[in-house]
Amino acid sequence: MTAELVVLLVVVVTALAFDFTNGFHDTGNAMATSIATGALRPKAAVALSASLNLVGAFLSVEVAATVAKGVVNLGEVGGEDLLLIVFAGLVGGIIWNLATWLLGLPSSSSHALFGGLIGAAIASIGMSGVEWGGVLSKVVVPAVLAPVVAALVATAGTKLVYRITSGVPEDTKEHGFRIGQIGSASLVSLAHGTNDAQKTMGVIFLALVAHGSLSAEDEMPFWVKLSCAIAIALGTYLGGWRIIRTLGKGLVEIAAPQGMAAESSSAAIILTSSHLGLPLSTTHVATGSILGTGLGRTGAEVRWGIAGRMAVAWLVTLPSAAIVGAVCWVIAHMIGGLPGVLVVFAALIVLAGFMYLRSRLQPVTSGNVNAEWESGETDVPAEPIEPGVAETADSAGPATNR
Repeated sequence: MTAELVVLLVVVVTALAFDFTNGFHDTGNAMATSIATGALRPKAAVALSASLNLVGAFLSVEVAATVAKGVVNLGEVGGEDLLLIVFAGLVGGIIWNLATWLLGLPSSSSHALFGGLIGAAIASIGMSGVEWGGVLSKVVVPAVLAPVVAALVATAGTKLVYRITSGVPEDTKEHGFRIGQIGSASLVSLAHGTNDAQKTMGVIFLALVAHGSLSAEDEMPFWVKLSCAIAIALGTYLGGWRIIRTLGKGLVEIAAPQGMAAESSSAAIILTSSHLGLPLSTTHVATGSILGTGLGRTGAEVRWGIAGRMAVAWLVTLPSAAIVGAVCWVIAHMIGGLPGVLVVFAALIVLAGFMYLRSRLQPVTSGNVNAEWESGETDVPAEPIEPGVAETADSAGPATNR
């Protein structure tokens, strides 16, 4: 086995690890409102979401093509240099995902990945290493427009829902919309699979092109689709309880009609972006939709302090991940070859382990994810954790302030 093949294998494993973190980091995008309103039990919700993420990953490859060919300038770099860029970019994305997971902030996994790739490409060959036209049109512009459009659609949908059902008894309304939420949340999960799993497929495709196993004109191999689908589904099944809690309880107090309006808005926008090949941030869309439901319901409370923290996290995601990606590339390049890649990979494992152990200090699980959000809450949920409940994928309370 050659050193270059080992590097390729490490890159593929790292890509699937990113896909896994994407799954549990973004579970809240699909299921937070359904869990918050009681439409679905927490564990049933993440199991359903995982299944539909798995299915959605097979439905299109347009987003994968954008990631593979629209971020790094393939005309400027190739071979082992491109492999190193992909690897460093993935590490940057994973570290940012884990950091925001630890803080309970629903930031964009997509922008973490793009930031990591951009930073590594610039560190490697300068500004010419990035397809700036593609980044601007398919990453930056959608990042600005997506949450705004989602908020507007969800606001209008919420107002319409409450107007149409104004004469319906409250209990009947809540029960009916909770049933409807099962369908709308399922559609968001399916949409998430069509968009987010594609990004990792695109990165693995890029690595295979760099290795020479594929050409840029080849089709996506089935094993790449399958492995990415399984990785994101497993991550989703483990559930990012802290981020689910922040979205479901921290931003807006959500009733079932609002939840269905938010999910329907998110699903429509994400599915449209997948069809157009736009690697949209599902986190931005979901958060914008939830915020919109708060604006659309008279008397609803929006916690603007938490919304502000999310906005700051969004703004710094791309440059922060870019810095981490660039640093990882520099370290791996200075050491050189396979040893450099293995050193950075080992550092990633150590850092991930530290974050996991840190998160165990104040766990949030399926047992207390719906605890009421208390005024001034920082890390500790308002209700005690049920005895014997222990989740493997998530373990720290939302570090957010009202």
